[in-house]
Amino acid sequence: QVQLVESGGGLVQAGGSLRLSCAASGRTFSSNVMGWFRQAPGKEREFVAAINWSGSSTYYVDSVKGRFTISRDNAMNTLSLEMNSLKPEDTAVYYCAADKKRSTVITASRGEYDYWGQGTQVTVSS
Repeated sequence: QVQLVESGGGLVQAGGSLRLSCAASGRTFSSNVMGWFRQAPGKEREFVAAINWSGSSTYYVDSVKGRFTISRDNAMNTLSLEMNSLKPEDTAVYYCAADKKRSTVITASRGEYDYWGQGTQVTVSS
């Protein structure tokens, strides 16, 4: 059974930092694109960042560029999201996702991702 389990969410003041982690089990994703999405109350789930299989290529939504960094450790089968200079508008449930079809070409389309975690809440207070 494939599982993606996120951790690291919490409550932080504006300007603070958090590091999210995603642990994969049931299969290895070392050859696959992986990404982070988020969903705020009353809004659709949106793309945040993604990374290719080797970590050599990353892609971010404009609103987090320069503040968030996605990375991966294929030996540990984990994905991370370092979030700095957090803003209240970053408040959302953050989801880890894996695209079993792609290794190098990154997509921001949530419909293309095959596996999802249960999400971790990030709340940024003003």
